[in-house]
Amino acid sequence: MSTPPHDLSKLRIDRDAAPEVRSAFARNLILAGVAVVVVGGAIVLVRRGAAVPVEAVVVQSTSAGGGAAGATVVTANGYVVARTRAAVSAKVAGRLASLTVDGGTDVARGEVIAQLENAEYAAAVSEQEARLAVSQADLIEAESERDQARRDYNRVKDIRVSNPNLVSAQDEETAQSRMAQADARANAARARVEAARASLRFAEVNLENTYIRAPFTGTVLRKEAEVGEVVAPSVGGGLTRGAVVTMADLRTLEVEVDVNEAYIGRVERDQAARITLDAYPDTSFRGRVRQVVPTADRQRATVQVKVSILDRDRRILPEMGARVDFAAPAPDTAASGPAGAGAPAPASFRVPASAVRDDGGATVVWLIRGGRLEARPVDAGPVSAGYREIRRGLTGGELVLTGGVESPKAGMRVDVRTP
Repeated sequence: MSTPPHDLSKLRIDRDAAPEVRSAFARNLILAGVAVVVVGGAIVLVRRGAAVPVEAVVVQSTSAGGGAAGATVVTANGYVVARTRAAVSAKVAGRLASLTVDGGTDVARGEVIAQLENAEYAAAVSEQEARLAVSQADLIEAESERDQARRDYNRVKDIRVSNPNLVSAQDEETAQSRMAQADARANAARARVEAARASLRFAEVNLENTYIRAPFTGTVLRKEAEVGEVVAPSVGGGLTRGAVVTMADLRTLEVEVDVNEAYIGRVERDQAARITLDAYPDTSFRGRVRQVVPTADRQRATVQVKVSILDRDRRILPEMGARVDFAAPAPDTAASGPAGAGAPAPASFRVPASAVRDDGGATVVWLIRGGRLEARPVDAGPVSAGYREIRRGLTGGELVLTGGVESPKAGMRVDVRTP
């Protein structure tokens, strides 16, 4: 059987078709390059023309330069605290037998809120009561003997006065000595009774100390121990607890804030203020400066100010974060004198601290005018509760950039999303 010959003509390369393939590849390469250039140019044009979304705020006056009364002159952050607050602990060490309160329980002054195991203290009271009874019986016996000795002496003395031959002087002296000894024994018995009474009072005090009472009328904030735990006046480590409960008088709530010492001159006693809690940012409460603590914190350069809360509300709780806006006092027209007597202080403004930036060593804020950024050099004060005072460079009412751009540039297009 013969094998048919193979057709090798199919393996031949057509040299005439190669130039067409090369030209098609070159054409595709050129088209791809043109597409990349077009897309890149479009992206550049879009980026140049698109407005960057930013956050901004309108500049407001602090009225430090004679503005309307009630405007905010200083803002400070702090916390709600209770002036009357205590960590209530036991006066003696022992195991907690009962605890009748929980967080939020209202208690009255002197009310029993917990009790320690006190069987041994009750037994000590009973023992001292028995000793007192024995001492009182000894006193009655000693006083009876004293009275008898006194009667015997008086009888001997009367007989000797009426007839000296019947009673000798020695017998009278013996009767007198017996009377003095009986009187001394009675006084000793009386002293033992007083000592027994003192011991009984001591035992009763120890028993009373096993009852933990509320030191004032207030509200229990939280429990610090549970039934079965060992509590003591001071923590000794291990399983020993110190305080049993923490309580406070919620009628004495106030806000303690730290005011930058650069602005403390604008805060004074009885100054009106507005209090805003972090938990309720849409609600504010009236306040009044109760005390400006007469010392500064050297490390933080602040002065503590205590602000009383005038609007009582059950939502206000100790340890809540709060912001206090101190209001400008009403202008004193009498102190200002006649026109021209003195030039008013220049007005100042306050803006969020994020609005003030450093630009080449200068302090600037970025104004938004016609949708574009414009730098404005300013003289800014230190930060206080996230705000900075602008002493010079603004006139009020400007729209300034507060966020949204890491590196602002003059002329950059922006879109204010959060005024």
